[in-house]
Amino acid sequence: MFCRGCKFPSDRLEEWCRYWYHLSMASIQKILEQMRREPANVRFGDLMKVCEEYFGKPRQSGTSHTIFKTPWVGDPRINIQDEKGKAKGYQVRQVLTAIDKLEDMRDER
Repeated sequence: MFCRGCKFPSDRLEEWCRYWYHLSMASIQKILEQMRREPANVRFGDLMKVCEEYFGKPRQSGTSHTIFKTPWVGDPRINIQDEKGKAKGYQVRQVLTAIDKLEDMRDER
């Protein structure tokens, strides 16, 4: 028996999912490294991937701004804009600050 549409045997589905999750996280880590090195040179799609990984689906999109919900009130806010396929540098820095804050909150538990 095979998994729906992917031609992967369903008896190995759990192993397959772990494999793809690992690849996804490796990709996210590479994007984060690039964001920290060059915040002014980040593709908007890459920033969206990172935001969705850390903060879930956006609570607002479809307008000029995509807004993500955070587990705290106030700054740093996650409010990003697509500017000709690129992310704005100051928004990339805000996302990095928010990720650091989120990881600090997880470490405190």
